[in-house]
Amino acid sequence: MNRIKSVFFIQIFVIYVRYLIGGAFVFASLIKIKGNRFTTFSHENAPMGSTMHFFETLYQTGLYWQFIGWCQLLAGFLLMTQRFSKLGALVNFPILLNVFVITISMEFGFTYVITGLMLLANLGLLVWHWEELKSLVNLPSQASQVLEERQKLWEFTGLVLFSFTAVYRFLHDFYNPFFWFGTCFLVGFVAFAIRLIQIKRGKSRHQLG
Repeated sequence: MNRIKSVFFIQIFVIYVRYLIGGAFVFASLIKIKGNRFTTFSHENAPMGSTMHFFETLYQTGLYWQFIGWCQLLAGFLLMTQRFSKLGALVNFPILLNVFVITISMEFGFTYVITGLMLLANLGLLVWHWEELKSLVNLPSQASQVLEERQKLWEFTGLVLFSFTAVYRFLHDFYNPFFWFGTCFLVGFVAFAIRLIQIKRGKSRHQLG
């Protein structure tokens, strides 16, 4: 990967991909920030579930419509500055993924091809910066065994909390929030207690040593 990243023309290509994606987002953001529609005319009477009805609904939210614009502007700015391009690629990815899913969910013609290519390009930028970004997913490193054991406890606790919440909510359309919160609290408390025991045992071993 380092050999590929050292090739001059590939570096230039990556820089201009950032310009292209970032510029497209800046271009699309300003009309939302200004509080304007994508189209010239209102589509309040468009058929329910249609593309125009969808955009009219977003537009009518007002603040949310402008919020989308500001997020796109920020993502585009971060990408185009180059200095903050890694952060820009991270911020831009969920926005682009959302746009792509919208274009394949509704009648946008072949727009999904364009958004799909932009999404792939953004994925390419994330791969380009993978060496710097992989620390975000807590991949195993040369940390001490003690630190790895601590991490395993919290990883397992997080997995239990996620699994319980996902399964419980999937199986119950009507749920008891006190039962859900109480169970999650209990799981978190047990993990906290285990960590305290580990600390106490660690101190005892240190004193014996």
